[in-house]
Amino acid sequence: MVAIAVVDFHQTLETWWLIPFCVILFTGILCPAMGTVLITHKRLLQVNLISHCVLPGLALAVALGVSPAIGGVFSGLLGALAAEGLTNKKNENYEAIMNTILAGSLGLGVLLIPLLGIRIDLESVLFGDLLTANLGDLLRTIISFLVFICLMLFGYEKLVHIGLDPEGAAESGIKVSYLNLALGITTALVIVSSMSAIGVILVIALLSTPALLGLQQAPSLWVAMVRSSIFGFILSTLGFLLAIVFNLSPGPLVAVLCIFLIALLPSKRNN
Repeated sequence: MVAIAVVDFHQTLETWWLIPFCVILFTGILCPAMGTVLITHKRLLQVNLISHCVLPGLALAVALGVSPAIGGVFSGLLGALAAEGLTNKKNENYEAIMNTILAGSLGLGVLLIPLLGIRIDLESVLFGDLLTANLGDLLRTIISFLVFICLMLFGYEKLVHIGLDPEGAAESGIKVSYLNLALGITTALVIVSSMSAIGVILVIALLSTPALLGLQQAPSLWVAMVRSSIFGFILSTLGFLLAIVFNLSPGPLVAVLCIFLIALLPSKRNN
C-alpha cells in the first residue's frame, strides 16, 4: 500500500502541470478570437466593464452556495445591460458612465466580501492563479470555447455584417439586439472561464493585444481570428513556461508580455 501511494505521489508530481497548461492553452486560443470579434464591433469598453462587474456576482454566489462561475456570468451581463440602458455610443457621456459603473461594480464586489462574511481570494480572482487550476476550471474553459464555436457557426455572417454596418444589418432584418445579447453572454462566459488563467482584470490584455496583431491587413474576420489565436497561443504558452522557470505568477506575466508584443504593431503598419 505504501509503495502504491509513493507511485501515485510521484505521478502527481510529474503531471501537476497538465491541467494548468490545458487551461492556458484553451484560454490563449479563445480570448484572442473573442477579442477579434469584439474589436470589430467596437465593444472592448463593455468587455472591461463586464470583467469588473464579475466580482459582485462571485461574492453573492459564494454566499448563496451557488457556483461562483454562474454568479460571475450573470453579474457581468447585468452590468453590460445596465450600461446599454443608461446611454449609447453616440452620447458624449458614454465613456464616463461606463467607467463609473466599472469602478462602482468593482468597489461593490470588494465591500460585499466582508459584509457577507465570506472568503474569496481577491488576488486569484483579479489576477489569476493558474498553477492551482483544477478540473473544474478546465471544464468551464472548454464550455466557453464550445459556446463561442457555436456562436461562430450559427451567427458568423450576421456578426460580420453587424461589425461592418450595424444600421444596415438592422434594416436588412438581422436581429442586432439579440446577437449583441448573445455576444455579451459569450463574453461574460469567456471572462469568467479565464479567471484562473489570467484573472478577470488582466484578461483584457489577452483579449486585445493578439487581436490587434491578427487584424492587421486580414482579408476576413475568420482569418483575423485564426491569426489572433496563434499569437495568443504563443503568448500564453511562453508566459506559462517563464512563470514556471522563474517562479512568477502567470497572469501578470502574460499581461506584461502583451506590452512587448504590442511593439510589433508599428512595424506591421509600416509594411
